[in-house]
Amino acid sequence: MTMTAGSMLSCTVEGAVATLLINHPPANTLTPELLAELSTTFDQVAKDEAVKVVVLTGTGRFFIAGADIRVLASIASSKEGEAMALQGQAILDRIEGVGKPVIAAINGICLGGGLELALCCHIRLAAEGSRLGQPEINLGIMPGFGGTQRLARILGQSKAMELILTGEPISAQEAKTIGLVSQVVSPEDLLRQAQGLARTIASKGQMAVRASLRAIRQGVELNLHDALALEARLFGELCDTADRREGLSAFLEKRQPHFMDR
Repeated sequence: MTMTAGSMLSCTVEGAVATLLINHPPANTLTPELLAELSTTFDQVAKDEAVKVVVLTGTGRFFIAGADIRVLASIASSKEGEAMALQGQAILDRIEGVGKPVIAAINGICLGGGLELALCCHIRLAAEGSRLGQPEINLGIMPGFGGTQRLARILGQSKAMELILTGEPISAQEAKTIGLVSQVVSPEDLLRQAQGLARTIASKGQMAVRASLRAIRQGVELNLHDALALEARLFGELCDTADRREGLSAFLEKRQPHFMDR
């Protein structure tokens, strides 16, 4: 099923996987209008119980080339700049907290706000030849949509400092080496691989998927003691589910499980 999410974003749903395609030529710049369409579409996806996993990708050679420079140039005051950053952060926070796994299929250039968008996704795949970076320093500014915080949490402070303070982009292969993306595949296979990964995740018991997602996302913000307590609590909650009983029965009976997500 295909539904138009907006003039810059389309949504195709096949089975339990929603694929969102960014199409804002010529370079898929991250404008306020595109951010609004992303926000609205992810709100809809969150409410659609049939959708279990989301794949986000772009058209042509661009995932997202960055923010619209004209919008950045129009910022008239520190107060206006702060408000823009807070608005962008809020939208990306909602995407990260949608409650369903989101896979970024990075199909090409992924810079600035584009990388910040990819960072709020839970899994990142990149096509060979992609370039990723935070070049804001070259414009006399810094990442404002969560890049300084998510990048440091994913890569550690030293590598995040290097990428942000130099503004130099890196290759897809280097991104995989440092843990920024989990897979690098050919451009022709990127969407197929991302959707295949999404279908694999969608086939699992979704109560366990959501609990795992919550444990990882929230746990990295906590000290180890509290994070382990969170993990134990969520594990215990899953022990009361029908999916846990079905999963164990299927394993012992040597058959595929039929999860009911309850």
